[in-house]
Amino acid sequence: MAPLVLTLLRFGFLALVWILVLVVILALRRDLGVGQRTRVAAAGAERRGLKAPAPETPLAPPVEEAPRPASELVVLAGSRAGTVLPLGASPLLLGRAQEANLVLDDDYSSGRHARLFPQGSRWFLEDLGSTNGTFIDDAPLTRAQPVEPGQRIRIGKTVMELRP
Repeated sequence: MAPLVLTLLRFGFLALVWILVLVVILALRRDLGVGQRTRVAAAGAERRGLKAPAPETPLAPPVEEAPRPASELVVLAGSRAGTVLPLGASPLLLGRAQEANLVLDDDYSSGRHARLFPQGSRWFLEDLGSTNGTFIDDAPLTRAQPVEPGQRIRIGKTVMELRP
């Protein structure tokens, strides 16, 4: 009788170890898939027709002067506050990696965190699969989005903006 009980205890312990391993794997998958869930949720909302209503057109269009394109990236908060990077025709890599154009000394940024790139006269920001995300005016970035001068870009504790 004792060998049977000992064998059952061994199998029970083995089953508990495998359950623990599966729980850890599922937790890691959930933590690393945060960006994917927001992309899937946004795509699902668009398929269900949950779009913002179109603004009403005024009778006479307002006269607006053309916005000036951004010419520099200014770091407003974080360890690199006060840093100014001139914007040219090439994309900028933002992150902790040494090959980044703006090296962020921020524990909440990834090595290759985000990319700021020009397209025509506008600049776009793209998250490169970072763990903690990239934000434009406190809205999480789910795909490459245009960034207008004056909008706040936040990566971890670092806040920056484009200026004309």
